[in-house]
Amino acid sequence: MIKDQTTMKPWKLSVSIIIVSIIIVSIIIVSILLVAQYILTFFVFKLPGWPLLQWAGWGIWVLALAFGFGPIFILRQKGGVAKGKSYVETTRLVDTSLYAIVRHPQYLSGILFNLVLMLLAQHWLVALLGVISAVLIWLDIQTADQDGIEKFGDEYRQYIQRVPQINFLLGIFRLAKRKKAAGINNL
Repeated sequence: MIKDQTTMKPWKLSVSIIIVSIIIVSIIIVSILLVAQYILTFFVFKLPGWPLLQWAGWGIWVLALAFGFGPIFILRQKGGVAKGKSYVETTRLVDTSLYAIVRHPQYLSGILFNLVLMLLAQHWLVALLGVISAVLIWLDIQTADQDGIEKFGDEYRQYIQRVPQINFLLGIFRLAKRKKAAGINNL
């Protein structure tokens, strides 16, 4: 149930404004760090590096693309999004497809892109910016989980128990285990 802001206590409204401000500032910082990483990677990519790590970076980049763009289509199709609204404005909890593997595929994509840039550039400054950016993304994930609990309640709490935040290897293992327990042999 959504409370009318006029009936909220002033301190609760202040805390809400502070939380929203922190989220906005962290998103801005993450964006700046990612842009800085992109620019630095462009300039230092041709430096001598370990080719195997660079190839691993390209492979992870493909994985990051799937986790980054997949939710746009999945949430529109299964999330009960009203026509003309953003794909993130869901009215139903989506716990299938990528969302059966991780709860936050787009955040995972952001962290993977940080890793990709570190592997491609192999430069200490890119790595430092990537770690800071990944930590800030992880902090945003904690807020997203709280928002999910507020929006979907116990259904989201159960979802938290079944599906990891961003550990896709654990998510694939748990999904296979659930499907096996349900008697479904194929993924």
